[in-house]
Amino acid sequence: MIPNNLPDSLVINALSIDQAYMRLALDLAHEAAIAGEVPVGALVVKDGVIIGRGSNAPIGTHDPTAHAEIAAMRDAARHLANYRLVDCTLYVTLEPCAMCAGAIQHARITRLVFGASDPKTGACGSVVNLMAEPKLNHHTEITGGIMAAECGLKLSEFFSARRKKAS
Repeated sequence: MIPNNLPDSLVINALSIDQAYMRLALDLAHEAAIAGEVPVGALVVKDGVIIGRGSNAPIGTHDPTAHAEIAAMRDAARHLANYRLVDCTLYVTLEPCAMCAGAIQHARITRLVFGASDPKTGACGSVVNLMAEPKLNHHTEITGGIMAAECGLKLSEFFSARRKKAS
C-alpha cells in the first residue's frame, strides 16, 4: 500500500515500479498460455532484484500445486537458500487462491501485488481474505488491481479461445 502522505512524484514512481514488474509477470503468463496452461505469471522481488519466476503448469506437470505463485516462491527460496521470503514482494497476474495464499503466509512474503481479481477462487479479498484473518500470525500487505485490465484480458482471451476450440 502506498502511503497517502508521499509527494505525487513518489507515488507515480512506486506505481510505475509495480507496473514494470507486473508487465514481466504478464510475459510469464503469456509463456503459460503458449504451453496450454491458464495464463498466470508470478515473480518474487527482493531489494529490487527478481529472485524467483513462475508460470502456471498444473496441466503439463500433472501437479495441482504447480501454480505460478508456488513456482516463483520455490525459485526464490532456492535462490535465498531459505524457505522464509521475508522482505520480498510477490507479483502475480491473478489474485491468489487459498492454497497460494497459505503458502504466501508460510513463506512470510511481506507484500503481495496482484493484477486481476478472481471472483471465483480469490483468497486475498474477492471470496475470502486469508491475509486479513486476525487469528493467523502473519499478515501480508496486499496491493490489488495493478494492470488489472491487461491481466484480465489475458485470461479472457485464453478462455475464449479454449471455448471456440471446444465447439
